[in-house]
Amino acid sequence: QVQVVESGGGLVQPGGSLKLSCAFSGTTFSIYRMGWYRQPPGQQRLLVADINSSDYISYADSVKGRFTISRDKDKNTMFLQMNNLKPEDTAVYYCHADAIHSQYWGQGTPVTVSS
Repeated sequence: QVQVVESGGGLVQPGGSLKLSCAFSGTTFSIYRMGWYRQPPGQQRLLVADINSSDYISYADSVKGRFTISRDKDKNTMFLQMNNLKPEDTAVYYCHADAIHSQYWGQGTPVTVSS
């Protein structure tokens, strides 16, 4: 089992920045891919960015050049640095892990971009 806990969400003005963190614990050796998803109000959950065990990174077109995903392998932690935030970035952000035979989700952390 893998436990997933996000933190770092909040209210920010347009053009501002936030950094989300995701801590993994448990059988973390089984994880081969991790990523961030988001779900705007009334919409489906979509991939924002992910990174695999070979450190290959991909981003949704809507966040390229503004968001940066990274991780600290020693601390089993993943981050999402979000810059130049826009109102359309408002969503609940979820941390996700693909592991051998299973997948895991965090509880979500809300991000609101508003003036």
